[in-house]
Amino acid sequence: MSPQPRPGILKIANYVAGDLTIPGVAHPALLCANESPLGPSPAAVSAAREALANVHLYPDADTRLLCEALAKQHGLDPSWIMCGTGSESLIEVLCRAYAGPGDEVLMPQFSFPMFAIFANAVGATVVNAPSANFTADVDALLAAVTPQTKLVFIANPNNPTGTWVDRAAIARLVAGLPERVMLVLDSAYAEYLADPAYDAGLHYVTEHPGRVVVLRTFSKLYALAGLRIGWMHADPKTIDLLRRARFIFPVTAPSQAAAIAALGDAAHVQRSVAHNTQWLPWLAKELSSRGIEVLPSGGNFVLARFPGKWREAEAALRAKGVIVRAIPPLEGLRISVGLEADNRAVVAALSA
Repeated sequence: MSPQPRPGILKIANYVAGDLTIPGVAHPALLCANESPLGPSPAAVSAAREALANVHLYPDADTRLLCEALAKQHGLDPSWIMCGTGSESLIEVLCRAYAGPGDEVLMPQFSFPMFAIFANAVGATVVNAPSANFTADVDALLAAVTPQTKLVFIANPNNPTGTWVDRAAIARLVAGLPERVMLVLDSAYAEYLADPAYDAGLHYVTEHPGRVVVLRTFSKLYALAGLRIGWMHADPKTIDLLRRARFIFPVTAPSQAAAIAALGDAAHVQRSVAHNTQWLPWLAKELSSRGIEVLPSGGNFVLARFPGKWREAEAALRAKGVIVRAIPPLEGLRISVGLEADNRAVVAALSA
């Protein structure tokens, strides 16, 4: 008999990344991965290229300069920051450090799939609390907590729905969870949401050390998805614990250099935010006006629902050279905000 994997591994469906090609189309519009249509800061690209000259050397394992740059940007203590190979690596190490067989990892229905994937990988039981109107329901989350609950994950805004909950709801969640439960706030899209009712949650980390951590990323607004850089705001004791179980060198030297330069290019950041501020509501309005259900979004994408017809809608977009992300459980398509021509192509294809 051959070696057998842990039971949780068999519960995981292979994650299939977005398609990148359409036969016969040389340059399809890639609106499937919530990437920034304006691309990275030229300063970030230049910094990464310069760092390539020293790739024979190991990178700084503690990403000190990057942590200092993040601390300055967000008004934090650098000793309360840990970086990783994208947010995925931080989600994984949290599950590995805090959960295992017999434990429960709680999350809202329709959550970012990586939460469940890594919880299953460590043998924990995934619990999905019912959502309300495709939005996380804090009361349902609190009602689902049991003595076995070890971690609670909530992405706010959420991927793939784009929906989000306000600061009052997050405050109620923090206050309602038992002290023995770790709350993980994934705020990957925080930079796109300027609504005063929104709270990315960084302050909860210092107010409740050891109970709350916040995840952020360079993959979205900063357009460094290909370099895989994520970061976590957590108290030093939690960071010390997680370092024992993470990669020794989690972020490459070119990635660290690019991230620092990206933080310093405020003008590029402002252009990227302004583009999304203009085209996200435009895209939502144009689709809604054509009778398509569009969920409210706080990110850089919309979730358009086509009950019973999402396959036909996806095919119509591909026929026009546009690739989006199908979300079968929602009978919908997640459509990233693209350049103006891409956004107009989406509307034209779905209008037809």
